[in-house]
Amino acid sequence: MTTYRVWAPEADMVEVEVDGRPHPMAREGDGSSGWWRGEAPDGDYGFRLDGGRALPDPRSPRQPDGPDGLSRAVDHAAFRWSDTPWRGRPLPGSVLYELHVGTFTPAGTFEAAAERLDHLVDLGVDFVELMPVCPFPGRYGWGYDGVSPWAVHEPYGGPDGLKRFVDAAHRKGLGVVLDVVHNHLGPSGNYLPVYGPYFTDRHHTPWGSAVNLDAPGSDEVRGYLIGSALAWLRDYRIDGLRLDAVHALADDRALHFLEELAVEVEKLAEATGRPLFLVAESDLNDPRTTAPRQAGGLGLTAQWNDDFHHALHTLLTGESGGYYADFAADPYAACAKTLTRGFFHDGSRSSFRGRSHGRPFPAAYGHRLLGYAQTHDQIGNRAAGDRLSATLSPGRLAAAAALVLTSPFTPMLFMGEEWGASTPWQYFTDHTDPALAEAVRQGRRREFAAHGWQPEDVPDPQARATVLGSTLTWAERAREPHAGLLDWHRRLIRLRRTHPELTDPDLGAVRVDHDAAGQWLVVHRGPFRVVVHLGTEAPRRIALDRPYGQTLALYGDCWPESDGSLHLAAESTAVVRVD
Repeated sequence: MTTYRVWAPEADMVEVEVDGRPHPMAREGDGSSGWWRGEAPDGDYGFRLDGGRALPDPRSPRQPDGPDGLSRAVDHAAFRWSDTPWRGRPLPGSVLYELHVGTFTPAGTFEAAAERLDHLVDLGVDFVELMPVCPFPGRYGWGYDGVSPWAVHEPYGGPDGLKRFVDAAHRKGLGVVLDVVHNHLGPSGNYLPVYGPYFTDRHHTPWGSAVNLDAPGSDEVRGYLIGSALAWLRDYRIDGLRLDAVHALADDRALHFLEELAVEVEKLAEATGRPLFLVAESDLNDPRTTAPRQAGGLGLTAQWNDDFHHALHTLLTGESGGYYADFAADPYAACAKTLTRGFFHDGSRSSFRGRSHGRPFPAAYGHRLLGYAQTHDQIGNRAAGDRLSATLSPGRLAAAAALVLTSPFTPMLFMGEEWGASTPWQYFTDHTDPALAEAVRQGRRREFAAHGWQPEDVPDPQARATVLGSTLTWAERAREPHAGLLDWHRRLIRLRRTHPELTDPDLGAVRVDHDAAGQWLVVHRGPFRVVVHLGTEAPRRIALDRPYGQTLALYGDCWPESDGSLHLAAESTAVVRVD
């Protein structure tokens, strides 16, 4: 017999149904906690509230038949991990690689992704960051419409598939970060509101009612989310979590949910002897997100830095619409500001928001910011899902790589970026509810029609061709210009590992010289200079503050002058040492 428990504070009767047969459950204690307990045989199970149909367990560790099916227990202790102990690795000084399991390989499984880990080892990255893997409708999706936040999407390989992937990564010296979503659940298969006050109308988010972090019943809801986070780190031996859109976690309590989560993760790290960390996606530009709790912060390890992305994107592409407007006014200066001060909006006015935004970031802690030229959001949320490689020359892609991988931030690449992948990465879904599928399809078209796109030019999220077209084409790595870009990324990461000055997180030690008219900039990193010429025609003579000494990496052509300056060919980038 197995003991089943569930929190259903508003139910008058709860039964656990196992293999089609109901078994009674009773309130725990005096009944005030809202928890129910019952004994029943092992088997696929669900909970029936007040005579309703069997619903999945909110804490289901496995959904073999998808989000709407019954739950199945998982014996985590039964999995045989490798004998080689994994002691973990800290985030500072590392390079991350974001990937989506379903489109990283044609098979779209953990097993197939594990077969490509040698590529990542050869590239030189330190962590693989998996986009969300919780169950969602159908087979294909980004994962942000997931439900059952304790379970693993079955088409990817289920719980054991994820464990085998993590184990394989650890054997090769790669850490694993998992993207988790605490700010909402998907629109299909979300049964939490039936069980209790998991959501509240006290706050509202882009997805509707907010997750209940501060209203009555929120103690249990917070415990539910923290328990899920700890399960990934403990039962699956994940090394860190990326927390989606934490600015949408509305919480007015004195102890913020994120601070409580950070405390519990630190306790688990101490118990396991492994460094564990949390990385926030935040739109707030608030350094308190990553500041230590002793200094009044929330104590998260790092946060994504979209400001750096926006500055770099406008520099490379010239785009100026929407939130790019402020950066595009002077993209060279915007890049210089983010590389030396972290945030572009650090109390300055944001025309996109119509108000001032952000606070200054502390100079000594650049590693607390993730720096990137591309992410799943910044590619996939474009109408056509076009990567930078769709419009930029190899020389400009190489410049982006150099500015990211020699930055004072924690660098991150998006899958395929390292070889300038030709495939787009578009928005795709596989909703099994026809009405929901059509609503998503039409909503996507309306969204981009407002920006001048014709409906037929916006990829259909539900079409199989959309997900197939977003899957990496691995064979192109061997062809130019892809092979050259891949080698360039490898060289830059090796340089970063070899020379501590290129991982120095002190923003105050970075200096950037730039000339918008001449289309060049020079980033000072200790005795190294990252020299970028984005002009498309004539070579450019670029004066250095100290005489040229040695070229460590070059994409394009450059030649030193007798006065110690450099001549850089059009769309060329050099990493040099000065005397």
